[in-house]
Amino acid sequence: MAKISPVSAKYIIHTNIQIEGVVDKPDVIGAIFGQTEGLLGNELELRELQRGGRIGRIEVNLEARGGKSSGMIIIPSSLDKAETAIIAASLETIQRIGPCNSKVRVEKIEDVRVSKRSFVLERAKELLRELTSGVLPDSQELTDQVAQSVRMMEAVEYGADRLAAGPGIDEAEEVILVEGRADVLNLLKYGIKNVIATNGTSAPVTIKGLSAKKDIVVFVDGDRGGDLIIRGLLDAGVEIDFVVKAPDGKEVEEIAKKEIHKALRGRMAIEQFKMEVLPGIINGESMRDNGLKERDTGFRDNRVENRDNRDFRDREDRFRRTDRERFERVERAQFAPRIQANVANKTETGKFKELLDDLVGTKGAYILDEKLNILGKVPISELYSAVKGLPSSYAIVVDGIVDRTTALLGERANVKFMVGTISRVRPGETRIRVMGKDELV
Repeated sequence: MAKISPVSAKYIIHTNIQIEGVVDKPDVIGAIFGQTEGLLGNELELRELQRGGRIGRIEVNLEARGGKSSGMIIIPSSLDKAETAIIAASLETIQRIGPCNSKVRVEKIEDVRVSKRSFVLERAKELLRELTSGVLPDSQELTDQVAQSVRMMEAVEYGADRLAAGPGIDEAEEVILVEGRADVLNLLKYGIKNVIATNGTSAPVTIKGLSAKKDIVVFVDGDRGGDLIIRGLLDAGVEIDFVVKAPDGKEVEEIAKKEIHKALRGRMAIEQFKMEVLPGIINGESMRDNGLKERDTGFRDNRVENRDNRDFRDREDRFRRTDRERFERVERAQFAPRIQANVANKTETGKFKELLDDLVGTKGAYILDEKLNILGKVPISELYSAVKGLPSSYAIVVDGIVDRTTALLGERANVKFMVGTISRVRPGETRIRVMGKDELV
């Protein structure tokens, strides 16, 4: 007689049985076949189904306790869902087993394929992990590796100073200056080819020549050492247009692609750098004054050759003295007493007040023409670039304090009025009319 094993079955019927007496397993099996015989017709007769291999061996697990028996009946089935459910329901018609009353209740019909499917999924995940960790990289990884190696080989020596650089210097309208060769290689790795090294705070002739004919973006480490490099380039006469700093505490040679592009998008105009950062450096906030160790400046011996600790300290002192003298000359030359001839009428002051109120909290600035029409609204950080590109501006209204440095920016833009929330410019210090909010009617 053909039998079906639980392994090859599609469904398994789990049935609970309670018997008011003590019986043996053959009594239970006999009751199953006897009391269901003829109940469902010839096609679903249990004996015929078992003989044809569509119902497997019926297993009975009994336990006698206190004069009563209880246990489970397990029946494997390869029938379809409906037929299996009918067979399961027929078991609940059994009311007596041997001489004892009984109660049969089907607990569940288990779909064996579900548990097999779960096993297949878990095993497939395990095999996939082993495959990805133990075999060769896929085609995209191979492509990235080859492309990266090619970029690393693209570093060239540029100019008479033989500076490490990318191959796109001559074709690019904008050049990125970094400190050393390691920085150049890192940017090349991510496809940025218009990059060249300055070899520290020095300003080679090649760099000065490039600054005269191309836009210069200085990309430095995210520490005070990066500020010193910018200061040194400015002191040497390099015409810088924008400043970019790596994330705080990180070096250009170690940052990832996402950090590089984020830093480049947030670049700062050189005029803003001079107003916000450079004065603090010149005022004596040196690394030795703050008690910081020299290793925190970001200047590593393996990045710049032929530079020891004593040279670094001497150069820092020289930069501080030179920049202090240069800014004192600028103050004397740019802020010498002048006569303020610009007087705003009521229409102008009313318009200025309206625009200033509109700017509160935005950290922005309005640029106006002579008819008080708005030429543009820009963040204060981009004000220098904005006015530089406009042929004629009449007034600038900023959401912030107007000091002598900001007034100097207005002079360079040839405006008549500079309006801010507070004015810290005394009469005679600038040729433009600087007004605070308290002066507006």
